[in-house]
Amino acid sequence: MKIRKCKTDDLSRIAEIFVFNNRVNFFPIFKNEKFSFGELQVVSLANNYFNKSEIIENIYVYDEDVVKGFVQMKKETEISKLYVDTFFQNKGIGGELIKFAIQKLYADNLWALEKNIKAIKFYKKHGFYLTDEKKFLDDTDEYIVKLIR
Repeated sequence: MKIRKCKTDDLSRIAEIFVFNNRVNFFPIFKNEKFSFGELQVVSLANNYFNKSEIIENIYVYDEDVVKGFVQMKKETEISKLYVDTFFQNKGIGGELIKFAIQKLYADNLWALEKNIKAIKFYKKHGFYLTDEKKFLDDTDEYIVKLIR
């Protein structure tokens, strides 16, 4: 296991992991082709979102000669994103990333899409539990729910 701070060279790989996971997990829920296959692109995401100092500073990657996953923190102890490349899922990488976030970065809360049962189950397995707090995700009619430790 090699979890380390993100470098600029990692951004295209991080964006690739993010884009593919979003298409696989969220397109079936939102069914928004324009967003999923038009706006959500690796190069623009790497350049326009991930390539900001306040973002890069808060990303840690799981690297075994290739970046296989990442965790992004927000607001000190909040997990903003945790993604593992779909080809490397179910191999303990997500578990290592969340343990790192909890032990080293003091992560104690996050928001998850209410319909993303797989993610919520994963977070519960790692000591998080659902609160009664939920809100609409941006400009959608889908809820995100808060989990805490």
